[in-house]
Amino acid sequence: MRILFIGDVVGSLGRETLTTYLPKLKKKYRPQVTIANGENAAAGRGITGKIYKKFLQDGVDVVTLGNHSWDNKDIFDFIDDAKKMVRPANFAEGVPGKGMVFVKVNQLELAVINLQARTFMVPLDDPFQKAKELIAEARKRTPLIFVDFHGETTSEKQAMSWFLDGEVSAVVGTHTHVQTNDARILPKGTAYLTDVGMTGPYDGILGMKRGPIIEKFMTSLPKRFEVVEEGRSLLSACIIDIDDQTGQATKIEPIQISEDRPFE
Repeated sequence: MRILFIGDVVGSLGRETLTTYLPKLKKKYRPQVTIANGENAAAGRGITGKIYKKFLQDGVDVVTLGNHSWDNKDIFDFIDDAKKMVRPANFAEGVPGKGMVFVKVNQLELAVINLQARTFMVPLDDPFQKAKELIAEARKRTPLIFVDFHGETTSEKQAMSWFLDGEVSAVVGTHTHVQTNDARILPKGTAYLTDVGMTGPYDGILGMKRGPIIEKFMTSLPKRFEVVEEGRSLLSACIIDIDDQTGQATKIEPIQISEDRPFE
């Protein structure tokens, strides 16, 4: 199985970039499952039902989320009916939505799990314990398991990847919006990338307008951050190949598309 995972889609520029390049990426790489993180898709904060449906129309099979899941109140109107969306599974019992979905590909199934780290983030339930519980459940149906681990620190993401090495097909990090240069296959067959990066404004700071962020660093005063809505764009993603029988990854390849790295 081949998976295409697209990093945090930020604002309208990110959505437009996904719409433009996803058909080209599918033609070139021919993934069987396409996953995209959409927690920043609505003006950089949350996601709406309309945006979720557009993702599916564009060819995304599963939408993952993160700490900004609830920033747009529209989500409460549709998340329980969104069969192809996952939010971090380690939110407390009773929180709307689900943390794992299954995608059918012919005779195969891929389990997609979303988890959120805790270091420098809100104190959710233990993601390591929740991962064990969900993987045990998933393995009753399939050895093909993909994990989007949404977290702030590289160390916690690395810890999760080693904790799950050999138990899942891939652990790919989201949240920091900057693609890391450490894609690898761990010894027991789990593909790993600390952060896949973002899809959206190329000339902002993590997708936001530069001025207020620079001022905040200089003055330590609170500033309102606004997403960049026009200009050059970036698409960050990765391709992962998985052995259908064992669930072990055989390849992981990072992808970046920008003016400096044009699509070939």
